[in-house]
Amino acid sequence: MSVAPSGSFVIGVDFGTLSGRAVVVRVSDGAELGSAVHEYPHAVLTEALPGGTRLGPDWALQVPADYVEVLKTAVPAAVAAAGIDPAEVIGIGTDFTACTMVPTTADGTPLDELPEFAGRPHAYTKLWKHHAAQGQADRINRLAAKRGEPWLARYGGLISSEWEFAKGLQVLEEDPEIYAAMARWVEAADWIVWQLTGDYVRNACTAGYKGIRQDGHYPVQEFLAELNPAFAGFVAEKLDQPIGELGDAAGTLSARAAEWTGLREGIAVAVGNVDAHVTSAAAQALEPGQMVAIMGTSTCHVMNGDKVATVPGMCGVVEGGIVAGLYGYEAGQSGVGDIFAHYVPPTYTHEQLTELAAKQRPGEHGLLVLDWHSGNRSVLVDHELSGLVVGETLATRPEDVYRAVIEATAFGTRTIVETFDRAGVPVREFVVAGGLMKNALVMQIYADVLKRPLSVIGSDQGPALGSAIHAAAAAGAYPDVRAAATAMGRKQEAVWQPDPAAGEVYDELFAEYTRLHDYFGRGENKVMRKLRALRRRAVAA
Repeated sequence: MSVAPSGSFVIGVDFGTLSGRAVVVRVSDGAELGSAVHEYPHAVLTEALPGGTRLGPDWALQVPADYVEVLKTAVPAAVAAAGIDPAEVIGIGTDFTACTMVPTTADGTPLDELPEFAGRPHAYTKLWKHHAAQGQADRINRLAAKRGEPWLARYGGLISSEWEFAKGLQVLEEDPEIYAAMARWVEAADWIVWQLTGDYVRNACTAGYKGIRQDGHYPVQEFLAELNPAFAGFVAEKLDQPIGELGDAAGTLSARAAEWTGLREGIAVAVGNVDAHVTSAAAQALEPGQMVAIMGTSTCHVMNGDKVATVPGMCGVVEGGIVAGLYGYEAGQSGVGDIFAHYVPPTYTHEQLTELAAKQRPGEHGLLVLDWHSGNRSVLVDHELSGLVVGETLATRPEDVYRAVIEATAFGTRTIVETFDRAGVPVREFVVAGGLMKNALVMQIYADVLKRPLSVIGSDQGPALGSAIHAAAAAGAYPDVRAAATAMGRKQEAVWQPDPAAGEVYDELFAEYTRLHDYFGRGENKVMRKLRALRRRAVAA
C-alpha cells in the first residue's frame, strides 16, 4: 500500500444548500487542521431572480458563480487557517447536493451568465429542492410503468421531480429557447470539477441515482420521444458524457483553478460526488447494512448492500454508487431541519424550544405531524404532498409543535428503515452525521422512535472529510477509498441508547402516523394535491 508522507494534505470542499465549506485534512490520519466557510451571496432564489423576474410556486434556483467564489475564498482561507504550505496539498475533492442542475453552453458557461438569458428562470441552476417539475415526473412514472421499463424497479417504482429527467423536460416544455441553447445539462457536482480541471467528467454516483443510468445505459430514445418528440435526443445531445468512478482522479488542477485556490497546478482532482455518499467513507460505514443518515436541512439515507433488491420508494440502487464492489442504496427526506426552522416563532430560538420540549414526556403534547412540508422523497416520492398537524388546540404551545415535528421526522426515518428491512436489505447499524447530531433531544427521540442505538460520525464536517478521503485516493496516497477511509475516517459506536418506555409510546404514535401517511400519501385522500393545483391556478391568474 502506497501512503503519502505525513506532511501531505488534501482538501475537501462541501457545497451545501446555502454555503460551501473547505477543510484541510492530513493524509496520514485524517486530522482536520483548518476550515473556512463561504456563504453564497445569492443563497436560494425562491421568489425572484436577481433582476426581479418573479418565480412560480415550488421553484428553487441558484447562481453557479457563487460556487466559484467558494473556491476563490474558502479554499485559501482554510489553507491559511491550517497553517500549512499550499505546496504540500496533493489533491482536492468536492461534493455537492444532488440533483442540482446547471444548464450550460458547450464550454461549460452557465446560461444565466449570458446577457440575453439573465432574466429567464430556466437559465439558472435548479437546486435539489426545486419541485416545480412534479407534473413532468408524474408523466415519466406513468409512461415507464405502462411500457414496463426495466430501470423503474431500481428506483423503487417512482422517479422524483428533483431528478435530471423531470427537470430537463420542464425546461424543454416551458422555455424551448433555453433548452435549445443548453448544450449540456450538468450536475453541479460535475460542473465544479469541470471548473477545477477544464475537463467534463460525469460521476458515476449522480449518473446512477439522478440520471437513471443503470448497467451502463440511460432510458432509450423511444421512451424519451414518447414523453415529448423534442425530448428524444436529450441523453445523446445534452446528458451523456464519459463516466468517472468514485475515488478516481477526474483530472488535475488547471492553471486557472490554481490561481483561484492558491494551490499547485497539476495536483489530483477527484471525480465529483454527492454530500451524503462521501460521508459514508468519513463515518467508516462502507459495509453492507450500515445506514448513514446525513441530517441537516434535509436528510439523506445511504447504505451499501451486497445484492440488488427492490425497495419501494428508494431513490435508487447503483452498483458502485457509494464504493466499488457493492450496491449503494439511497433514500431520503426532503425536509427535516428546514421544517424545524419553520416552526420557530420570531421570539424564540432553536435552543429555547429544544430546552422546553425536552421537559415533555412522549405523547404529552397531544400532537401528531406529517413531515411533508417539502414534499415526500421516500417512500412515497411525491412532492405534491404537504405538511399536516393534527391535535392542535388553543392551549398548544410552540415547544409542543416543535417536539411533534422532531418526532414526525423520526417517524419518517423509521418508515424508511422498516421499508428497507421488509425488502430484504436489513439495516444493522444506524449512523448519524450532519448538523442535527449536535442536538441531544433530536438524537434521543430518534433512538427511541427507531428503538435502536445510534452511532455518530467522529467529525462535524462529514461531507468535507469524505471528499478529502476521496481526494487522497485520487492522489494515490491510498490504493482505494476503503483503505483511505480506514485511516482517515472516524466513528463513535452506539452513543445514543433507546429508552424502552419511550419506545412503547412511540409505537402507538407511529401506528397513527402510518395511518395518516397512507391515507393522505397513497391516494385515498388527494386533498394535498388539490390544494397545490388550486394554488398554482390562483398564482397564474
